[in-house]
Amino acid sequence: MIALRTVVTDGDLEAWIAVRRIVLPDEPAATMVQMRALEAPERLLLLAERDGELAGSGLATRSDTGGGFVAPRVLPGHRRSGVGTALLAPLLEHVRAHGFDAAVAHADDDAALAFAQRHGFVEVDREVEQVRAVSPDEPAPAPYEAVEFVSVEERAELLELSFRVAEQGYADLALASGSMRVSLEEWLRDEATLPGGSIAALDGGQVVGYAGLLSWNDDDTRAEHGLTTVDRAWRRRGLATALKRRQLAWAAANGIRELATWTQTGNEGMRSVNEQLGYATRTISHRMRRELP
Repeated sequence: MIALRTVVTDGDLEAWIAVRRIVLPDEPAATMVQMRALEAPERLLLLAERDGELAGSGLATRSDTGGGFVAPRVLPGHRRSGVGTALLAPLLEHVRAHGFDAAVAHADDDAALAFAQRHGFVEVDREVEQVRAVSPDEPAPAPYEAVEFVSVEERAELLELSFRVAEQGYADLALASGSMRVSLEEWLRDEATLPGGSIAALDGGQVVGYAGLLSWNDDDTRAEHGLTTVDRAWRRRGLATALKRRQLAWAAANGIRELATWTQTGNEGMRSVNEQLGYATRTISHRMRRELP
């Protein structure tokens, strides 16, 4: 017997986060406070139980690239028992009821890809996770003339000032699945959660480049890159590489031993920068889409 319920209590939310940690061990899990801050009418969290045992979770919300986003997640011991299908139906209905005409989802392995295809999803994009081990003695970054590098920890206002170049980066990122849509409110809430490792490049006091770093929440030895972007007039000068080398040095000095970053189809330039800095591919995630009539 499969039973679904909406996440309401803190205990429900703890169980939902626990499922995410098991199903996605190489991705950071949001804290309770962060999850509560994300609550919105278009956002639905579900828990699934099978024969009285926690079996999975579900998420429906707005996608950053338009449409709705759905994520049915099933614990390993309960897969191939109908739990994923039971979760998917109300998630799709929820995004449809909130006016979205399509739903997107991620499939990170062959089984998830086959599940998505059986339920009418087709691949529209791929996202690549790259990771790099951080040595305690990472080399000091080479000087970069005429640019001042300042962390958000040193000057908190730099995060908002960096939004101008962030908007350029999002606008120029021609993803197969659509353009990224990130509001200033979301930018200020979600970026630079490791302010010491989030660095702006300044020319005469103006932000011409930015590289964000995000906390892993439940593992202080790991961190995730946020957005790395450079003003259009400053591109192809090695500024993105200079920013990331400074992040590597900061990570080494602050006990971080692994950095992870995600890039999408259409952002091969940043993937190449990462490869030159020693990052290697760990995960290829298929971005799937289903129309909602």
